[in-house]
Amino acid sequence: MLEKLKEGLVQLHLELPKNNLVMWTGGNVSARDAETGLVVIKASGIRYEEMCPEHMVVVDLEGKMVEGDFKPSSDVYSHLYIYKHRPDVFGVVHTHSRYATAFAAVGKEIPCVLTAMADEFGGPIPCGGFALIGDEAIGKVVVESIGKSPAVLLKNHGVFTIGKNATSAVKAAVMTEDAAATVWMALQIGTPDIIPQEDVDKLHQRYTNVYGQ
Repeated sequence: MLEKLKEGLVQLHLELPKNNLVMWTGGNVSARDAETGLVVIKASGIRYEEMCPEHMVVVDLEGKMVEGDFKPSSDVYSHLYIYKHRPDVFGVVHTHSRYATAFAAVGKEIPCVLTAMADEFGGPIPCGGFALIGDEAIGKVVVESIGKSPAVLLKNHGVFTIGKNATSAVKAAVMTEDAAATVWMALQIGTPDIIPQEDVDKLHQRYTNVYGQ
């Protein structure tokens, strides 16, 4: 079931190592099917280069296995909490990408000092609190902390991104790491100037409603 979604998720997972967002088997992408409400997420501990549609697991919003031969990702309940509390979200990504996680390690948001950040995030990338892996606790921090941004850092942990679909969530994860790396470099030179929120709003509005085809 949901074969097209599974195949798409395999390709999106491959974008994570390609963009240096994960190491070994860390990180995951999930998608919610708009018609059934079921969620597809990768199996736990599968290496990216070996991944195929059979490694995708289908669960309902309570975490009950609907289809699959493998255990779902250890982050599954965090993903499900986000879906249950954000009906607008149909894709979730989790990574431990290096530069963004460095900000998370010190509990700092990534300030909005780049027009590309204004475009994609509409402001700084916030940093939520600490939570342990294994149940809904991380998802709760994500929902409470992410605000209007498609990305949030979790203290001492990593990055979660959301989107209208899994592709949008992966794009937000890529952009999060790119922004984090550039801001980190800028901090080595001096103190970057934060873009005024009025200008951020204008940039975000244009990017959201005018940019592209």
